[in-house]
Amino acid sequence: MAAPVNIVVGSFVWVEDPDVAWTDGEVLEVNGEEIKVSCTSGKMVVVNRSNVYPKDAEAPPCGVDDMTKLAYLHEPGVLENLRSRYDMNEIYTYTGNILIAVNPFRRLPHLYDSHMMEQYKGAAFGELSPHPFAVADAAYRQMINEGISQAILVSGESGAGKTESTKMLMRYLAYMGGRAVSEGRTVEQQVLESNPVLEAFGNAKTVRNNNSSRFGKFVEIQFDQHGRISGAAIRTYLLERSRVCQVSDPERNYHCFYMLCAAPSEDVEKFKVGNLRSFHYLNQSNCYELDEIDDAKEYLATRRAMEVVGISSEEQDAIFRVVAAILHLGNIEFKKGQETDSSEPKDEKSWFHLRTAAELFMCDAKALEDSLCKRVIVTRDETITKCLDPAAATLSRDALAKIVYSRLFDWLVNKINNSIGQDPNSKSLIGVLDIYGFESFKTNSFEQFCINLTNEKLQQHFNQHVFKMEQEEYTKEEIDWSYIEFIDNQDVLDLIEKKPGGIIALLDEACMFPRSTHETFAQKLYQTFKNHKRFSKPKLSQSDFTICHYAGDVTYQTELFLDKNKDYVVAEHQALLSASKCSFVSGLFPLLAEESSKSSKFSSIGSRFKQQLVSLLETLSATEPHYIRCVKPNNLLKPAIFENSNVLQQLRCGGVMEAIRISCAGYPTRRTFFEFLSRFGILAPQVLDGSCDEITATRRLLEKVDLKGYQIGKTKVFLRAGQMPELDARRAEILGRSASIIQRKLRSYLARKSFIVLRRSVRQIQAACRGELARQLYENMRREAACLRIQKNLRMHLARKAYKSLQSSAISIQTGIRGMAARNKLRFQRQTKAAITIQSRCRQYLARLQYMRIKKASITTQCAWRGKVARRELKKLKMAARETGALQAAKNKLEKQVEELTWRLQLEKRMRADLEEAKTQENVKLQSALEEMQLQFKETKAQLLKECEAAKMAAEQAPVIKEVPVVDDALLERLTKENEKLKALVSTLEKKIDETEKKYEETNKLSEERLKQALDAESKIINLKTAMQRLEEKLSDLENEDQILRQQSLLNTPVKKMSEHLAIPTIKSLENGHHESEEHRANEPMSAAPTNKLGVESDNKLRRFHIERQHESVDALIKCVMQDLGFSQGKPVAAFTIYKCLLHWKSFEAERTSVFDRLIQMIGSAIENQDNNEHMAYWLSNTSTLLFLLQRSLKAAGSPRRKPPPATSLFGRMTQGFRSSPSSANLNVGGLDVVRQVEAKYPALLFKQQLTAYVEKIYGIIRDNVKKDLSSLLSLCIQAPRTSRGNVLRSSGRSLSNNSPANHWQSIIETLNMLLSILKENFVPSVLVRKIYTQVFSYINVQLFNSLLLRRECCTFSNGEYVKAGLAELELWCCQAKEEYAGSSWDELKHIRQAVGFLVIHQKSRISYDEITNDLCTILSVQQLYRICTLYWDDNYNTRSVSPNVISSMRVLMTEDSHSAVSNSFLLDDNSSIPFSVDDLSSTLQEKDFLDVKPAEELLENPAFQFLHE
Repeated sequence: MAAPVNIVVGSFVWVEDPDVAWTDGEVLEVNGEEIKVSCTSGKMVVVNRSNVYPKDAEAPPCGVDDMTKLAYLHEPGVLENLRSRYDMNEIYTYTGNILIAVNPFRRLPHLYDSHMMEQYKGAAFGELSPHPFAVADAAYRQMINEGISQAILVSGESGAGKTESTKMLMRYLAYMGGRAVSEGRTVEQQVLESNPVLEAFGNAKTVRNNNSSRFGKFVEIQFDQHGRISGAAIRTYLLERSRVCQVSDPERNYHCFYMLCAAPSEDVEKFKVGNLRSFHYLNQSNCYELDEIDDAKEYLATRRAMEVVGISSEEQDAIFRVVAAILHLGNIEFKKGQETDSSEPKDEKSWFHLRTAAELFMCDAKALEDSLCKRVIVTRDETITKCLDPAAATLSRDALAKIVYSRLFDWLVNKINNSIGQDPNSKSLIGVLDIYGFESFKTNSFEQFCINLTNEKLQQHFNQHVFKMEQEEYTKEEIDWSYIEFIDNQDVLDLIEKKPGGIIALLDEACMFPRSTHETFAQKLYQTFKNHKRFSKPKLSQSDFTICHYAGDVTYQTELFLDKNKDYVVAEHQALLSASKCSFVSGLFPLLAEESSKSSKFSSIGSRFKQQLVSLLETLSATEPHYIRCVKPNNLLKPAIFENSNVLQQLRCGGVMEAIRISCAGYPTRRTFFEFLSRFGILAPQVLDGSCDEITATRRLLEKVDLKGYQIGKTKVFLRAGQMPELDARRAEILGRSASIIQRKLRSYLARKSFIVLRRSVRQIQAACRGELARQLYENMRREAACLRIQKNLRMHLARKAYKSLQSSAISIQTGIRGMAARNKLRFQRQTKAAITIQSRCRQYLARLQYMRIKKASITTQCAWRGKVARRELKKLKMAARETGALQAAKNKLEKQVEELTWRLQLEKRMRADLEEAKTQENVKLQSALEEMQLQFKETKAQLLKECEAAKMAAEQAPVIKEVPVVDDALLERLTKENEKLKALVSTLEKKIDETEKKYEETNKLSEERLKQALDAESKIINLKTAMQRLEEKLSDLENEDQILRQQSLLNTPVKKMSEHLAIPTIKSLENGHHESEEHRANEPMSAAPTNKLGVESDNKLRRFHIERQHESVDALIKCVMQDLGFSQGKPVAAFTIYKCLLHWKSFEAERTSVFDRLIQMIGSAIENQDNNEHMAYWLSNTSTLLFLLQRSLKAAGSPRRKPPPATSLFGRMTQGFRSSPSSANLNVGGLDVVRQVEAKYPALLFKQQLTAYVEKIYGIIRDNVKKDLSSLLSLCIQAPRTSRGNVLRSSGRSLSNNSPANHWQSIIETLNMLLSILKENFVPSVLVRKIYTQVFSYINVQLFNSLLLRRECCTFSNGEYVKAGLAELELWCCQAKEEYAGSSWDELKHIRQAVGFLVIHQKSRISYDEITNDLCTILSVQQLYRICTLYWDDNYNTRSVSPNVISSMRVLMTEDSHSAVSNSFLLDDNSSIPFSVDDLSSTLQEKDFLDVKPAEELLENPAFQFLHE
């Protein structure tokens, strides 16, 4: 509703229009509440004051990028701002932190390239133009800095561009989080590659879009603790399952059905599908094909996409077999069976489709028929089979089709997630929600009801977030906001989903009663919600109902509500498909134990829908939300068409208008103090006099105009709704009065007398009119106050009455329910206690009875068994007494075994001593023999014990045989003696066994000790080999040293004297670079005896001494050049010294050396401190000079370059140098030539490459340091500093160019001068200095130009003058630095120079396009010119940009070039390459420059470096 504003004649306003929603016009007459408006369209309308909105006449023609900056935040203002920006290809606009994206229906690749992502990386939200990258960057930064998971909610109707926006968000997040590669594809690519699969099975044609997503998608991008992408997952919500069975005309079913019917002929035959018009699930609508869509090609593309996401060909066949089975299920029709209330397939055609579906499901056809036509009810006593009538069988068929398709879709999602990969350890994520928007059609069924419920829940979440943002803004500005009320839609949510009593609960209740119809359901709704303010009943319908949603009223038709809400989980269906021979189908329906005992279980789609919605809201509540609202500008899906009514409806459905209402509840108008004083300072000019600050001036101005209810923050002034129009009306009145004064003076000069008469008449008329207006206004205010009081009291009475009635009813119901529950609970507790007592007594009796029976049976069994065992033992003893002879034979056998065992032990000892390798096998044999012997011993011992017992029993029975002859007594004595002998033999065997065991243990210990000794010996051998290798290396060095000493002796002393003391052996050179060792020469005939031995010992000492001296020389060189040696004759001393030493040591000609590695390490450690430009410049001078010397000296060897084999040490190479040129003892390098060409080996060439890399690295470090220092200054130089409002008013005639820009620009000049001074002091080659400044100026050009194109506040006339003055300072610096160092740096600023030159032109509207492109801005592209022209605004003289014809010409050219991604890019790229080569250095330096260079003074004093004097 429009806030009451002061409308006067001449005001510009917005009025409603049935064709374009809102149109603007000028007020011609004001008659009380009636206002006459002349519209810009030519219409003349009379409207009520309450239906009029004020228009901001000073709003920029290209709109504002953040609609919270609008002077009037209302519906027509928002719509006009979006339209004006859309006309200029600005498709993104902020509303606070909400991004509104209008689909351009054309390719704009320049908005999404990598350079654009680089621009938004790390930029503060709102600093650059609105963009999805800004939203994604804000979410990513908040996740990294605060550790809170984020969610980006992308919503809008079909065709609004939600999917494209989601892709852009994921691209930017992948750019920020790195490339998490999995099987050659990034996570983002894998998620995008899953889109064709999900679209084929989850998208369908609707009334508004040919490819509408009938499910919600939430993509979770997971990050690790370092902010890198570690995984992703796709969560789907709210799949529209009822579409499988019921399709409205002219919509279509899911795409996969039509693709399958258009598949190749072999697939059509395989899956037994045919003409799609013959299937019931498809022919309910007359739409079978889509324009410009080939289902056959889409089928093949979907199969390829399935392969990409990891679905095998067998699984693909199974998937489409299930899809075909669903189509055949839909063609099964039923008729009445022979029994009552039974059903069966209608005809042969139905039987054919049933058998085909069973074949595709790979299940039994009879079982499929029974699952559709019968139900099994399991009771406590029996199982009852119930037949279904044809209608119930049809519902069972549809339920089976829906549950199969739903589980197939869930399987696809899980498969895709497994292919992408998830990170279970991820603690933070960024989720992107892509879900359908609010829907309102001519016919709205159960699907629209569920979708709109989703949007109501999301809208509540959105409102809470917007209100929270408003609170944060107010808290940040430290203003009072406690009295602001929050607009909520909880009453609508309670109406739909409250339990019990909500629409969904009543629908579920109606579905559970078999005789319920949609009429009874509608009547139940009418009775329940007849007094609900959000629910109403249409007048001309008996079964429809209307809900007042946040986006408007929607009328729903209940005809199919009950059928679409039913979702039976039938046990017969579960059992049928889980028993399928196809593993894929049975995997979709795993058999659950809890379902096997139930016949069926009713499930409501509405309830499941609500549960999924709760899960989604819980996920979103755990994250920090960000919002992108996608808008479709027209239903024709064509560019450059903006339909106001269509866009306005989408803004309402997207909640943007709701957010504006929330803002209007607080302080919708916010202006910085500078902007506020600039606009309204004219209301009280006296408050701007003096030196008061902006806050004080603003407060005094508001007090002067007597405005109430405003708030003054820290940086802004906050105005309530309606206060901005009031101030504008006063401002317009003052401006009008000023215009009147000017006109009065002019007309006074022409006809003073006539003017005085007219003025008097005008004043009288004005007095009468104002009095009448005041009286009318007073009367209206009285009436309004009286109406408000009457309404308030009436509403209070009605609300209190309804509340009292509801309260009493609720208390009565609660009392009865609670009492009944308490009684039931008490009764249950008593029954439970009694049952427990009975069970305990019964179990006690049964346990005791069982125990007594077992005890009695055990005693009886034990007695019987013991008697049997005793009789058996007696019988055995009698038999043993008769077999004494057998016992003697056993004894002899045992003795032989003992002897054999003894022999084996001795043999084992010999074998262990001789054959250590067979130790383990023999131990095993010995152990097995010992076990056998012990076993035999035990058996013999047992037999002896039995014999003794038998003898004792025979002795006890002696009285019975007293009459036997004496011979029996002798036999008994003999047996006794034999027993004693056997006992002695047994004891002897025991002793031998013990001895054998001891010997075995000793042998085992001995073998272990020998094994340890062998291992120790092996380790000692390895150590000895290592030591031998080290000694061989030392021996080689000693030989080299000996050779050096001998060569020096030959050069410095006569040969005759040398031969008297030492015999010089001839050293034979081997192929690998080493020399023959003493061991090789030991086999040769020795000509010198003791004298040679003494000579070798002295040679070893000399070698060792010389090696140490050479190591000291290299260390001295490294230590010396690490210091700052300065410069000699303008050349670096360190580089020259290193070169001279390497040349003297013949290092360039060596096959292998470590000197180059040490130099490279020294340079790397020296440049670790990269922030010190002076230090970097010193090493840039040294490395570049050394590289120049190497470039002139080294030439590649004639043979092909190869990696050399191991070579001699440094001193061995020096020996080779002496041997190759024995006459070069003085090392005079070619007369006066400083640089001498040598044939370089591999190490020298590699050192040159490494040195080149270090020169480029140091160059890049210095360049990047300068860029880093300039980046903060450039951000300040692009925008002119603001002066206080008082100064502006007092000196408005002066140009901003008089304000000195030197503060920031002078800092840039000082930075450039400081760098030039450092480079000069360190004698950096001029070519490198020129390249550095060329790239630095190119960086300045890129940063200033890109900032100009990305920030609208920079494209102003005054800002152009400010930047132009700064560029003049840079031009002056280039002239002073001279071309030797500045080079072509000034030419690098050509883009910003031409752009600034265009900004400061006064009469732009008179310039043609040809003049701009040919004369003014020859280097700028069409996209860049278009961007500057559309962003331009004059903050000084209020001049306009170029003419609309020029803008149209640019737009046409841009449209023609839209196919080229390069031509569409309007931003510049910074060049970070290395712009020079080694040849450039060679052309700068000359060899003769080094003739007078002196080496390091510190090394000249070292005797080892005497060659540096020469």
